[in-house]
Amino acid sequence: MIELRRLFTHTEEIRHDFGPVAGPPLRRGAAVAVIKNPFAGRYVADLLPFMDELKPLGLMLARRLLDALASRPQDIQGYGKAAIIGADGELEHGALWHAPGGYGMREALGWLEVSTPPNAGTPTLAGQPGNALAIVPSTKKVGAPGTSIDVPLTHLNASYVRSHLDCIEVRVPGAPAADEAAYILAMSLGGRIHERLGGLRVGEITRWDGQR
Repeated sequence: MIELRRLFTHTEEIRHDFGPVAGPPLRRGAAVAVIKNPFAGRYVADLLPFMDELKPLGLMLARRLLDALASRPQDIQGYGKAAIIGADGELEHGALWHAPGGYGMREALGWLEVSTPPNAGTPTLAGQPGNALAIVPSTKKVGAPGTSIDVPLTHLNASYVRSHLDCIEVRVPGAPAADEAAYILAMSLGGRIHERLGGLRVGEITRWDGQR
């Protein structure tokens, strides 16, 4: 059911934001798949089958973004996802991206392995903590070609890490057309360039529950 029309990749390096020059600079980016919206112009009650169809696209897009950032999975610190749906679609077509986008990100970046001893209610770490434990933040909208969207970013293992609460603006020139959907994944290699507002630090993550 997927007709892929365009792939768009955006990467950037932020060296300073009215403060001292950072070394190394913050690298982050987004990858977008623009596809034909198979539901454009009509109401379809059962959308769930298409969610499974989108899973390979999510994984491909996550790997493509890693390549664009010239990064290993263990280098990534923040992530997020979004969707822009063309004018002949509806917001629910953007919500289809929640599971496939999150799946692709987690598959590409790795899971934390845990084990639970018998009669114990709290999981214990099995080896070193992995990546992609936190919920992948998301946003979506219906818009005209060239519409921009702010993709939220959080730390990929603990959503309460304040330094990594951020966003990245994404815009695909000329897309999505009325009968298209633009599905977006975003990653960053660090927190905000001059973060200095305290809160939970990356080195203080202890629960490995996706939050703290």
